[in-house]
Amino acid sequence: MEIFRAGSRPSGAGPADWFTGKVRIDPLFNPAAPDRVQGAHVTFDPGARTAWHTHPLGQTLIVTFGRGLVQREGGPIEEIRQGDVVWFAPDERHWHGAAPDAGMSHVAIQEVKDGQVVTWMDHVTDADYRA
Repeated sequence: MEIFRAGSRPSGAGPADWFTGKVRIDPLFNPAAPDRVQGAHVTFDPGARTAWHTHPLGQTLIVTFGRGLVQREGGPIEEIRQGDVVWFAPDERHWHGAAPDAGMSHVAIQEVKDGQVVTWMDHVTDADYRA
């Protein structure tokens, strides 16, 4: 058994190649062979968001604080709130982040397939974010 204390792993800033705005990533658990599930607590300042991306085996988000936005490619932008659980199907192009006027945190859980957990794509433009 392993116990990881809150704050025992270093936080990191969300890289500008993958995020718009201020984002903090706190690792929760990571894959170590043969495990393939990883998770992080991700905190977005108002207006911050991911770039478009996919996950080979899908992704689950559990909103822990605030209000955010999510969008699947071709679908409407939808609001998410504390307590909501969001599922993105394998290889479904999507983005997620905070609302323009409120911060948001979520636990992100995804699985590794053939060494790959995410494929990052283009940034969500300000015009598309506010659509």
